[in-house]
Amino acid sequence: MDRIEAEQRVIELNDQLRGYGHAYYVLDKPAVPDAVYDQLMNELIGLETMYPDLIFPDSPTQRVGGTPLSNFDKVTHDQPMLSLSNAFNEEDIRDFDRRVRSAAGDEVEYVCELKIDGLAVSLTYEDGKFVRGATRGDGRIGEDITVNLRTVRTIPLKLKKPVAIEVRGEVFMPKKSFLQLNEERAEKGEELFANPRNAAAGSLRQLDSKITASRNLDVFIYGIGGDGEAYGLREHEETLQYVADLGFKTSNERQVCHSVEEVLAFIEKWTEIRSELSYEIDGIVIKVNRYLQQQELGFTAKSPKWATAYKFPAEEVLSTLRDIELSVGRTGAVTPTAILDPVLVAGSTVQRASLHNEDLIREKDIRIGDQVIVRKAGDVIPEIVASLKELRSGEEVPFEMPENCPACDAELVRIEGEVALRCVNPKCPAQITEGLIHFVSRNAMNIEGLGVKVIEQLYREGLIADISDIYRLTKEQLLNLERMGEKSASNLLAAIDASRSNSMERLLFGLGIRHVGEKGARILSEHFGSIEKLMEASVEELTDIHEIGDKMADSVVTYFSTEEVRALMERLASANVNLTYTGKRVRVEAGTNAFAGKKIVLTGKLEKMTRNEAGAKIEALGGQLSGSVSKKTDLLIAGEEAGSKLAKAMELKVDVWDEERLIEELNK
Repeated sequence: MDRIEAEQRVIELNDQLRGYGHAYYVLDKPAVPDAVYDQLMNELIGLETMYPDLIFPDSPTQRVGGTPLSNFDKVTHDQPMLSLSNAFNEEDIRDFDRRVRSAAGDEVEYVCELKIDGLAVSLTYEDGKFVRGATRGDGRIGEDITVNLRTVRTIPLKLKKPVAIEVRGEVFMPKKSFLQLNEERAEKGEELFANPRNAAAGSLRQLDSKITASRNLDVFIYGIGGDGEAYGLREHEETLQYVADLGFKTSNERQVCHSVEEVLAFIEKWTEIRSELSYEIDGIVIKVNRYLQQQELGFTAKSPKWATAYKFPAEEVLSTLRDIELSVGRTGAVTPTAILDPVLVAGSTVQRASLHNEDLIREKDIRIGDQVIVRKAGDVIPEIVASLKELRSGEEVPFEMPENCPACDAELVRIEGEVALRCVNPKCPAQITEGLIHFVSRNAMNIEGLGVKVIEQLYREGLIADISDIYRLTKEQLLNLERMGEKSASNLLAAIDASRSNSMERLLFGLGIRHVGEKGARILSEHFGSIEKLMEASVEELTDIHEIGDKMADSVVTYFSTEEVRALMERLASANVNLTYTGKRVRVEAGTNAFAGKKIVLTGKLEKMTRNEAGAKIEALGGQLSGSVSKKTDLLIAGEEAGSKLAKAMELKVDVWDEERLIEELNK
C-alpha cells in the first residue's frame, strides 16, 4: 500500500473507530463485537507505524496518555464559569420560582437535570477538533488539563460537524471504578479516596496522563460556554440535543417542567432513587429553558438568576461507636471496622463503617464509646468523619491495634512504606477464604453461584482448603450444604467445569499475587503464554517487559518460588484447569524488520513523537520494550537529555540509535 492509499485508509479507519467508540462509550450500545474493533484498531496502528506523519491528533490511538507534565498552565475562560445559587428545601424552590415568574412572566419552562458530583470542565473545539480542556478553577481562571482530558473516552476528539464551540460539563468517576480504585489502593497500603468526586478530581490533576487514562473517568456535557443563539439555538433543552448530535455525551435523565409542582416531583423522585444510578449525584439543577427569558433575568455577581441547584440533605449523621472489629484481607492487610448503633444514612441503615487503618484512627483520635459523625463516602462506603471529643464522658477507650493476627494469632508486621499492618502467615484461614472468594469472582475465574457464603461454608466444613479443591467438589458434597438444592448444585458444578477452560490471564489474576492486577496478568500471559514458562522467569526477564515494574516482578518471582505454589499448579493441571494463554498473541517473524524479536529500551526526550507513541509502534512491529538496560538489551533509542541508561548501554556495547534513525526504520 502506497502513501496515498494509506492516507485514505487511515481516514476511513479513524471515522469507523470514532463511530464505534461513540456507540460503545457514549450511547452504551456496542455496534460491533470487541474483536472487530480490535482488528480495525490494530490495522490503524500498523498504518500509523508505516507512516508516522498520518498520526492525527484526533486518532483513536492517541488516548493512552503521554509524557508527564511538570505543571499545569493557566487558562482564562472567555465566559466565566459561574457557580449556581443553592436551594435546600421546598420553600427555597418556590421562592426561586416566584422570583423567575415576577421577572419573566408566567409562561416559564424549566429544565431539571441531575447535579453530577464531579469536576466541572471547559472543552474547546476549533474546526470540530478538540484543542483545549480546562478546569473551572475560580470561575475566571482554570488549569489546562488537555492531555488528561484526551484520555477520557467519552470526550470526542473530533466532532461530527466542523464547528468552533466551547462546551461545559462534569467529569466524574463511576461508582464501580471508584470501588475498584480504592480496593487497589487498600491492597498497596495507600490512602483511600473519600468519595468518587475526590477520586475524579485527583485523577484529572495527575501530571502523568497515563494515570488519568487508567482511572476510567466519564463525562456529561450540560451546556455551552457562549451565546446559544450564535448556533441558532433558542432553548437550553434544544442546546443539549444539539451538542448530543455533535457527538457529546449528555444525561438522558432530565425533564422539561412546566410548573414548580413538576419540578418538586422530579426532585422527590430522584431523592428516592438516586442510589440506583451508576454514578453519584448531589442534587438537582433547575434552569429556565428559554434563552430570551434567561437574558431578561440576568446575573448576580456570582451566579445566574435563571438557575439554581437543589442540594440533597447532608448525609452526615451522629451515632455511637460501640466497638472496633478487625478483618483480614486476602493479602494479609488487617483493616479496622467501626461497629455503630444502627443509624439511617442516605436511605439505608448503617451499622458498620470503614476506619481504613490504625494511623487514621490515631490522627482523628477515635475512641470506643465516642459520639461520631457518620457519612456515606459518595453514597457508597460508610465512613467515620470525626469524633465529637466535647461530648466525651471520660469512659471512652482508646483503640490499640493488636500485635497478632485476629484470625490465626501470627505476628503482624508493617512492611516499609505501607500504612497497613499485615499477617504474613500463608496458612491464615481469613486470607485463605478471602483468596478463594477473589479466585471465583467475576473478573477472575467467574464461577457463578460460588458466592461468599458458599465459600465460607465449604471452607468451614473442610471441603476446600485451596483453589484446586474447588475442582474436586462433588454433587453429594454440595447437597449437604445449607440451602443447596439439586438444581443449584448442578448449575454450580457446570459453572466450575466451564471455568477450567478460561485463558491464563483469568487464572493468573485469580491467584491474587500482590501487585498483579487484571492488566498485569494479561501482559504476562500474552508474553509468556503459559504458567510453566512464567514460573521459570527471572526478575530481569520480567522487568524487560514493557509496563512490568520491579515490584510486580519481585512479587511474581517470590510467589512462584515456593514449593507450595508449584505443588498447587500441579494440582490445578491434574484437575484439567487450563494453564495457558488462549487469547490472540501478536507475533512478528524475526528478520522481517529492524525491531522484531529485539529487546529495546527508550530513553530521553523525543521531538517528533512521544515515547509512548514510539513504544506502541515498536511493539506493533514485534519489538519488546524494557524499562532498563541489561546484557540482554539489543537496542537503545536515545532522545535528548539521555542519561544513565545511555551510559550503561555504551558500557555494555549495546547498539544505540537516535530519533532520526528510529523514524527512518519505522518508515521502511
